[in-house]
Amino acid sequence: MTMVQLFVVEPGGIRPLPVPEHATSFDQLYDGLELGVYSALRTFEHNKFLYLAHHIQRTRDSMALLGWPDELDEARLRRGLHAACSQYPLPEARVRFDFLAAPPTHLDTDSRLLIGLMPFTPPPLELYQSGVRVDFAPDLARKTPLAKTADFAQKRRAYEVGGAIYEYLLLSEQGEILEGTGTNFYGVLAGVFHTAGTGVLAGITRKIILDLAEQLDIPTSLEPITVAQIPQLTEAALSGSSRALLPVVQIGEQVVGNGRPGPICRQILAAYNEFVAREVKTAV
Repeated sequence: MTMVQLFVVEPGGIRPLPVPEHATSFDQLYDGLELGVYSALRTFEHNKFLYLAHHIQRTRDSMALLGWPDELDEARLRRGLHAACSQYPLPEARVRFDFLAAPPTHLDTDSRLLIGLMPFTPPPLELYQSGVRVDFAPDLARKTPLAKTADFAQKRRAYEVGGAIYEYLLLSEQGEILEGTGTNFYGVLAGVFHTAGTGVLAGITRKIILDLAEQLDIPTSLEPITVAQIPQLTEAALSGSSRALLPVVQIGEQVVGNGRPGPICRQILAAYNEFVAREVKTAV
């Protein structure tokens, strides 16, 4: 059984679709389709999810921002996710569900709802212990930041991540650090945990991280960190559904703090892992 899978979600259930040859990313998996809005997440315990309802609501919010009528059948999507992930042959999967701009009629369906699955391997433990390096994507921006649109996922392919540079950061015209190409960004300045409050995607993991920081009595701010403030940072981090909270120890050529993950990020990550253990649920 192939490890890269694509399904259309129809009234009678999920139906496999052809997988493009050599597809190794979701962006490649959806090549040639009328891209719309999507959400990407990972499974836990094979077929469980964290905050799935929030992912679905964000997809609905993205549709509304584009002026689309709400035609997302949540019950059908949940059944499809449960069926697709339960049959997946590996212990965990990266999951993406899309509501397309138009039905892929060339695939003999009028459903706009697709589910893609790929193998999931969590970031190596040493990345949480030693941190990662990031850089800037100065010419990349989200047209509608609050809408998670698949066309942006295609544009960011110009910035290949996963080598020496783990992620690229988007900047505002004022030099504010907004977010990563597929993550939210945080910086600790004078003991305050900062992340941009506007002009960014409303990440589901970001919401959990901010809620946990409040519960831990960690001072937080939705004022973004600027490029000029990077030398004053004592800690920095990225968050995403596949990464949890991942420490950043270098931004461009500037080392963050002492070049090691700091106590605030470690405290939040520990709380996040405990939260996940309590909150994961199946789709149905």
